[in-house]
Parts: sequence; C-alpha cells; structure tokens
Amino acid sequence: MNPVDIAEPLRSRWSPSVFDAHHELGDEDITRLLEAAQWAPSSGNRQPWRYVVAPRGSAAHQVLVPHLSRGNSGWVPRASVVFLSVVVPGADGNELGDLLIPVHDVGQASAHLTLQARAMGLHAHQFGGFDHDAVAAGLGIPATARVIAGIAVGVRGDPAEVSERDAEREHRVRSRRPLEESVYGERWDEPWTGVVASGPTTAEDPAGPTG
Repeated sequence: MNPVDIAEPLRSRWSPSVFDAHHELGDEDITRLLEAAQWAPSSGNRQPWRYVVAPRGSAAHQVLVPHLSRGNSGWVPRASVVFLSVVVPGADGNELGDLLIPVHDVGQASAHLTLQARAMGLHAHQFGGFDHDAVAAGLGIPATARVIAGIAVGVRGDPAEVSERDAEREHRVRSRRPLEESVYGERWDEPWTGVVASGPTTAEDPAGPTG
C-alpha cells in the first residue's frame, strides 16, 4: 500500500509553513472546525478539551505572537486563525490530576479539527514552540488548566513573501518511518508480523508536503 491508498482527508493532510497573510476565516467556518473537535472520542465523555480562538489581529492573537519561538515567529502570525488547545483534566475542573488520558483526548479533538480543515480546503499546522506559561497568564487561563499546543489554520500563501528558511520547508518531502519500526506484536520491539509490505514511506507532492 502507498500513502495514496489512505482515505481523504488524511491523504492530503500536511503542515505548510507558508500561509496567505490576507486570507480570513469567518465565524461560521471557525465554528465548523470547532464542531469537528467537539465530536471527538472522549473517555467517560469528560471532554477535557478547551480552545482559545485567536483570529489574526485579535486580542488573543496579540497575546500569543510575542511569545512565539524564533522558528515559529515568521509563519504562525500569517495564518488566518490560531487555535490554542487547553486541557482541563479534573472531572470537576478543579485540579490537574492525571494528565495522561485527558491529553490523549485533547490530541484526538485537535486531530479532528485539522482533518475538518483539510475537508474545507484549508491547511492546519500544529506547533508547540511558544512560551506556554506566558501565554496562559496573558489569556487568564487558570492554574486548573494547561495550554497544550497551537493549531495555525489558513490557506497556502506565496513562498516569495516569507523568509528563505520558511519557504524552504515547503519543498521538503513528507515522510514517515516504516510501520515495521513502529508496530509491535507479541513483545515490545518484535514487529507485528501482519504488516503488509507498504511500499514507500514518503509522499511526493508538487508543493512538497512536510508534516
């Protein structure tokens, strides 16, 4: 099997680093993305995810941008909207407690959001390079919650408008390690013997998908 055999929108999902800095998303489109996250699987239906919505130029966006890492400061601000995923793991929302399953559920909700974005003709790029504590303080996020990651969403832009470093990312080949190195059977590090030869672990694309 090849990556092309995977169903849409997984097949064409990737993480661009060049967004159109003029494209805007309306409230209806943003709501559709959040609804996709809303219907993700959830252990005990606790739904520990929360999202801060930061359209480009909004007050929340202005809190985030100064705290982006150097590597993210060039491309993230160009996205149409950034979602900040937050976990509230306590059943009653009053304590952090065990983060393992709640963070897993937040990851699922964010995956749903990114796939919905692709189904809508958009692209999403998740990132963790920012000062989480400073952003949480700036947004008034309580100590009972924890900021997990950002999800930049928009449409692809012109590489000529960005730095050489960010433009170069658009031409990398999307790749993954072979399944045999990630999937185990009867014991750890013993590959599951049912893996069918899956062919190449790279996905060529005229635009050079990266992530």
